[in-house]
Amino acid sequence: MKKILQIIDLHVSFRTYGGSVQAVRGVNVDVYEKETLAIVGESGCGKSVTSQSIMRLLPAYSAQVDQGEIWFRDRNLLSLSEKDMRAIRGVDISMIFQDPMTALNPTLTIGDQLMEAAKVHQKLTKKEVKEAALRMLDLVGIPQPKERLKQYPHQFSGGMRQRLMIAMALICEPKVLIADEPTTALDVTIQAQILELFKEIQRKTGVTIILITHDLGVVAQVADRVAVMYGGKIVETGTRREIFYSPQHPYTKGLLQSVPRLDMKDELIPIEGSPPDLFAPPKGCPYTDRCPSAMKVCDHIMPHETKRSPTHTVHCWLQDERAKQAILSSTQRGSFL
Repeated sequence: MKKILQIIDLHVSFRTYGGSVQAVRGVNVDVYEKETLAIVGESGCGKSVTSQSIMRLLPAYSAQVDQGEIWFRDRNLLSLSEKDMRAIRGVDISMIFQDPMTALNPTLTIGDQLMEAAKVHQKLTKKEVKEAALRMLDLVGIPQPKERLKQYPHQFSGGMRQRLMIAMALICEPKVLIADEPTTALDVTIQAQILELFKEIQRKTGVTIILITHDLGVVAQVADRVAVMYGGKIVETGTRREIFYSPQHPYTKGLLQSVPRLDMKDELIPIEGSPPDLFAPPKGCPYTDRCPSAMKVCDHIMPHETKRSPTHTVHCWLQDERAKQAILSSTQRGSFL
């Protein structure tokens, strides 16, 4: 597969009255054409900050990209001028936000908001823009598109507003679609419909999807590959099957054990403890304070990347051969280093 987007050693911090928050700490992600990559993790792990860095939508007054590169079509997005970046947003890379009601203008009609991007970025006549808008509404499954163009956001249900956001993101035919928690505000029935819509749109358009979510149920339905994020770092990456059936990082295993399933006979096992303090992030593995198998080395040295297969990588000292003996010799923190 051909890479369409590449994030290299991305570091992002936020300036606050309490100090600097190291929200993203050395993220490396490859995204391939026509795939759905899910970036998953609990709140505060840095997944939304990573996605907003791609779009250059971080607040300039508080956020700062300290280091790293984001490559798209042989161009480093982080080095582009704002004018050049505006030409990419919505055209080559589009984004769907979590709450469609806050992203829509209640004083403008659906048609005005849907056609705005096409008017700005594409050299089309008024008739062609309207035809494109009608095609998008039909593509995302909104009935009676001609009548809907004249309506306002408050006249749409939650599911229809999310479908509208998808239509707005796709009207300029982008190559990459970033969906940040697109189903969180929806009930289970509508959520299933939206996820099926994502799969159908990808089949029809070939768009690459980056899905930001904390919901492993969503990941299981739509993702081709999964990047598990914790404490501002990617701790494991693999295909959907590798992550769900052969997880290697203790955090990934903990996430899977804490998700309810229909076939589950035992009680859910929660992950004890709290995420790391990113005002003063740990020197070693960010999961060490919550890991039942933590060793001495985990406290002070960040684990290197280990390849389990061509598609499966993990950052964990348990993959080191020296860890096996340390675990066998102690029920507490092993003697490894």
